Amino acid sequence: MRLRFLPCLLAVFLVIGCKNVRKKDETVTKVLERPKLTFSEANRLALLPLECMGKEYPNKLNQSLNDSSFLGTPKKLHPAFFGCYDWHSAAHGHWSLVSLLKKFPNLDRAATIRSTLLASISKEHIDSEVAYFKIPGNESYERTYGWAWILKLAEELHTWDDPLARDLENNLQPLTDLMVQSYLEFLPKLNYPIRVGEHTNTAFALTFAYDYAVTFGHVGLKDEIKKTIERFYVTDNKLAGCPLNWEPSGFDFLSPCLEEANLVRRIYSTDEFKAWFDVFLPQLSDLKFRLEPGKILDRTDGKLVHLDGLNFSRAWCLYGIAETLPEYGHLKIIADEHINYSLPNLMDDNYSGTHWLGTFALYALNKAQ
Repeated sequence: MRLRFLPCLLAVFLVIGCKNVRKKDETVTKVLERPKLTFSEANRLALLPLECMGKEYPNKLNQSLNDSSFLGTPKKLHPAFFGCYDWHSAAHGHWSLVSLLKKFPNLDRAATIRSTLLASISKEHIDSEVAYFKIPGNESYERTYGWAWILKLAEELHTWDDPLARDLENNLQPLTDLMVQSYLEFLPKLNYPIRVGEHTNTAFALTFAYDYAVTFGHVGLKDEIKKTIERFYVTDNKLAGCPLNWEPSGFDFLSPCLEEANLVRRIYSTDEFKAWFDVFLPQLSDLKFRLEPGKILDRTDGKLVHLDGLNFSRAWCLYGIAETLPEYGHLKIIADEHINYSLPNLMDDNYSGTHWLGTFALYALNKAQ
């Protein structure tokens, strides 16, 4: 009697097995799907800076007051970059709109974006922004995160073949020049790198500044950054490897280890970078290496939602490393997972995230192409 049931049992097991394999294959296909910046996604991301660039409150001025003359409304103090809760978020919100319009000239709100940018980045507004930095005590304002985003905005404008870009680039130029000079004055005085996962991370700031220097052929800035990298990071591979297992800290939106690698790859030849990287983060060479996206338990908390930003910034670093070292292509799968975890959560009512996360998502998606 038992033999009579064997074929039936075997058939049942085969069906179950096929279902399991099918489910497993479907999961793999979903994970391997590369996130793309589609026209629809671009329109969605454009809404975020458009909605916050003109929103003056709530606002975090993050300023030091020497006396009552320093007081003023955000719009009076920062006529170009007063919205999006803080100065740097307003600055990279402008970058987002330029980047999106540059790639998709026929965006649904293209005319609104063009008029918004022209009204915001006016000569008068930028002159006021420069004047703010020149008030005694304000020289270090937004050092170095906001500085980096101004240079990224300048680079995006410079590489955009559009008459509007020429007007905006010329208007922005005094602030761009001030940021370059600020880097040149500050870097020789910075004796140690800042290896945190938030705004002051040195590697992140040097990455954007280096990209600017290369695009514009600014030899002085490029050489100063190279010297700084050699002082801070080149010998890091002689240590016991970067402690990636310590990441993330609870408020991180940048990965200290990955940002450093993403920077160093810019100044090394492929072979030199591979030799450095294989010691700096040896575990990443393993095809089975896994890195779980940062998990957010409360997206209404402005600091906890930083981890969505971490997922996007990790992704752009991993894409960059794999671009330099094609044999590390498996890192792109991890980058995809990080973007796919956080991308669906951008459009909500939590201003703590919506005022800035769209920029990080856009920059990561640009690197995924």
